[in-house]
Amino acid sequence: MDNEPLITILIPAYNEELRLPQTLERVVTFVESSREPLDVLIVDNNSRDATRQIAEDYAARIPFVHVEEQPIQGKGAAVRKGVFAAQGRYVFICDADLAMPIEELPRFYPAALGGTYHIAIGSREAEGAHRYDEPWYRHVMGRGFNLIVRLLAVPGIQDTQCGFKSFRRDIARELFAAQTIDGFAFDVEILAIARRRGYPILEVGIPWYYGEASTVNPLRDTVRMFREVLNIRRNLRAGRYDRP
Repeated sequence: MDNEPLITILIPAYNEELRLPQTLERVVTFVESSREPLDVLIVDNNSRDATRQIAEDYAARIPFVHVEEQPIQGKGAAVRKGVFAAQGRYVFICDADLAMPIEELPRFYPAALGGTYHIAIGSREAEGAHRYDEPWYRHVMGRGFNLIVRLLAVPGIQDTQCGFKSFRRDIARELFAAQTIDGFAFDVEILAIARRRGYPILEVGIPWYYGEASTVNPLRDTVRMFREVLNIRRNLRAGRYDRP
């Protein structure tokens, strides 16, 4: 369609009333100045604060901002909801903290990556990447988890956990239809499914800024994600992700 957005910026949000207004102001300003047609989709993940109201207030006055609700708890569930509601040719998953500035989105435009692509993921390890203000212990924990991921589920990918990822919409819907994990390790599962089905994955080096207001609990969520990675490994061995 001629009016189809190039990219839907998909923002999963859980209890983000403090960060969401600033994030949306910045995202809206970027979209309004973009030469490419873009739209924005916020998926409220059963928030218990004013997140949903803030998102709907923006959607009421800005035509390219849309809101969906996902009552099933978990970032993976929220992203899945957004993938099937997105209207762009590509779906760009964007964390509400904007740890990668939204102004870096053109790195994921097809023209910047040699034309139509399948999957492109933001990487804090690929060429051109730079981490800012990250505590050493968080870096060590992240690299340790990535080592486990590479050994058990997605070999060769240096950064599966960066929250900024872009999928061609039809491929995203195929992959998320096979998703079984609603928690934080959903992206490991999606990339594992993509690998199993032969889709190439591009790693795009990005600038990434650590923020203290992260909703991730380093210890509790790392243990939970490790268990989920073991489930992914079992699913791979059982052929659960093979094409029908």
